[in-house]
Amino acid sequence: MASNNARLILASASPRRKELLERFALSFEVIPARGEEAAPGELPPGDLVCRLAEAKAAEVARTVSDSRAVIIAADTVVELDGRILGKPGTPERAKAMLTALSGKTNRVWSGLCVRCGEETRCACERTDVLFRELTEAEIDAYVATGEPLDKAGAYGYQSLASLFVERIEGDYFNVVGLPLCRLGELLREFGVALL
Repeated sequence: MASNNARLILASASPRRKELLERFALSFEVIPARGEEAAPGELPPGDLVCRLAEAKAAEVARTVSDSRAVIIAADTVVELDGRILGKPGTPERAKAMLTALSGKTNRVWSGLCVRCGEETRCACERTDVLFRELTEAEIDAYVATGEPLDKAGAYGYQSLASLFVERIEGDYFNVVGLPLCRLGELLREFGVALL
């Protein structure tokens, strides 16, 4: 069992996840998982993100010799009408994703895995995000900023795409990529308190 004195590791290169974790009086280090984000078969979104987060935690655990280290891993996807929208990577794919999201509700799924030694705890969080109708000019202007290219679903709610979101139902921080309430619950199971 870990404690607040345990070495805490964030297994993510996401600056947003790092910023969220920095809100708490915890010392932690960042060791990003580098492996390919892939899970076997056609999994439901909640299972998919949990499996990916667990794989990231396991990858980082193999590089850390301290068996008492507490590793936090997360994975986030956007799902629209049963289809997973990952990071677009190109302006053309970003524009297609944003066009599909216009006027519809998408679901943001984040999987969390907290690992200490061989013991793991995983959980999933879902938040529904309603986009207003977007004009082609708005989509083009947003894509031109470059912001959507490395974001799941081609948008960053905490930034410029906040102009597109009419309403959310669920954890705001989940949409940013790290559901803090759920993370706090998992860390408590390892004796680590965020407050």
